[in-house]
Amino acid sequence: MTIPQLTTEQLEAARAAATQARRARADLKARVRSGTLSLGEALDLAAGDEVLAHVKVVDLLKALPRVGEKRAALVMERFDIAANRRIRVWVGINSRG
Repeated sequence: MTIPQLTTEQLEAARAAATQARRARADLKARVRSGTLSLGEALDLAAGDEVLAHVKVVDLLKALPRVGEKRAALVMERFDIAANRRIRVWVGINSRG
């Protein structure tokens, strides 16, 4: 299967959408880092937003105050969350009764 050739306008639109998505995910982590958004609120936002749902769980944990690489890794291990798990998949799995 060959990759379709995109027009200049399509490439620009794709780049703009990707940039907007990265900024939205960075903003979510910044709001968690600053304390204006709790972890639960961030998860609720991500559950309803396809862009935010692509944030890695470990990155969101590291955005919490006083949580760095080691503490995030411990939390991930304790709750048996894979290192590459994204919020959407993790929230979906854990919301099942």
